[in-house]
Parts: sequence; structure tokens; C-alpha cells
Amino acid sequence: MRILQKFLALALLLAVGVAGPGAVTAADAAPATVLITGSNRGIGLEFVRQYAALGWRVIATTRDPATATELVALAKTNPQLITVEKIDVANAADIAALAAKYKGRPIDVLLNNAGTLGDPGKQSFQQLDYATFEEVLRVNTYGPLAMSHAFLDNVLASEQKKIVAITSGLSSIENTRRFGSLYFYRISKAGLNMAMRALQAELRPKGVKVGILAPGVVETRLLRQSGFSGQGITPQESVRTTMRNIDQLDDSADMRINTGEKLPW
Repeated sequence: MRILQKFLALALLLAVGVAGPGAVTAADAAPATVLITGSNRGIGLEFVRQYAALGWRVIATTRDPATATELVALAKTNPQLITVEKIDVANAADIAALAAKYKGRPIDVLLNNAGTLGDPGKQSFQQLDYATFEEVLRVNTYGPLAMSHAFLDNVLASEQKKIVAITSGLSSIENTRRFGSLYFYRISKAGLNMAMRALQAELRPKGVKVGILAPGVVETRLLRQSGFSGQGITPQESVRTTMRNIDQLDDSADMRINTGEKLPW
């Protein structure tokens, strides 16, 4: 009988873990957290949907929650996992306020998805509008870098320690041979790539992995604005494969498309 009791006691210890006081079992482990900018539509909204479906806690941000009806409705179906926050990534005060609100909260993946194409008619060689240039740069280049700076401590406090920027194949200088136009958008995304490559060099010693990921040609409003609608993949497919790239992220800061292939600089 005493042998049987010892066997049962040993089995119980193995089942609950023997790492001592405060040991965390798989059942007790907190879900990972992702903060996603530009979550109100397109691939941003799909990132929210797919991460929440995997059990992640999602901080979904948008410039105007009052008009983000689909996002807000999605959050209401899963309030334990999805939180909607207001932020304009082109506004330094907005970024600082949200960072202060989440001070001390670990964020495993900071997903800089928010972006703007800008008015195509105001960034052709025939018409270069300076105000449009400033707007596109603030959102596409300044925003992700400023977000990365503001939320770095949150990323460092997490298990995964990942910062991801959504870029575009149009940012590839090597691939820009067939057609011009969209000057501001291309320049802003090429600048984003350089910012993230430099950030990876600085944060590599701290164990942070920085991803520069293109979602592919996706059927979104941005694609319609660019005049290439009808040639893209669905947001669902784009996000599914991009999330795989995030999961497999290393610290090389290579630019990759959603298929996993490297894009030339």
C-alpha cells in the first residue's frame, strides 16, 4: 500500500509540475498579446480576427472607433480578448497617451500595420503635392518608428519580443523598373524599411526581432485606390501567411513577402 501511495504522489507531482512556488503550468500561462495599428478595415481587421481566433489578447487600434463599426462589433463578440483603442499613428501625443495607458503591459508582437497610399493624383511626376508627401511620410514612416520607440519597454517585457512593420513590394528599389508614379508611397515605404533595418541592428543585442513584411497584392481599399483592383489575393489568405512569417521571424530584418520569399532591396 505504501508503495502505491508513493507512486500516486509522484504522479501528482509530475502532473502539476515541480518547479517550486509560483511555477506556471501550460493551463495557467497568460495568452500572448499583439497590438495592431490600423485595425478598422482590410488586413488590419483580419489580423484582429485571426489572432483572436488563436486565443491571443488583441489591442486593436484605429483613428476613429466611432466609425470602425465592423471592428467594434467584432470586439463585442469577444470582449475578453479584443480591446479597441483610439490612436492616430501620425500624432505624437496620441502615441504617448496610449503608451502611458499600457505602461508595464507586455506586448509580444507590436504590429505596425497602419498605412496610407495617399492621393495617387497628387504624387505623379506631373503633380507633386508637398502636403500629401508630408501626410504619407507621417503615417507610413514616422508612425511605425515612433510606435516602436514608445512601446519598446512593453516588447522587452514580453516572451516573444517582436516588432513588425507592414511594408510593400513597391518599396523595392531593385524591382522598380517597369513603371513609375506613386512616388510618395514608394519613398515612405522604402524609408520604413531602412528605419526597421536600423532598429533591428540596435535592438538585436536585447533579443528583439524586427520584421519587415509585405502582405502581397491584397484586395483592399488601398489596392482599389492604386488602380490595380482585381489582381490580388484575399485579406484572409494574406494575413494567414503573414502571420506564419511573424511566427517564424528571425533577427535578420530581411524584407519578405507573405509567401516567405525574400524581396530585394
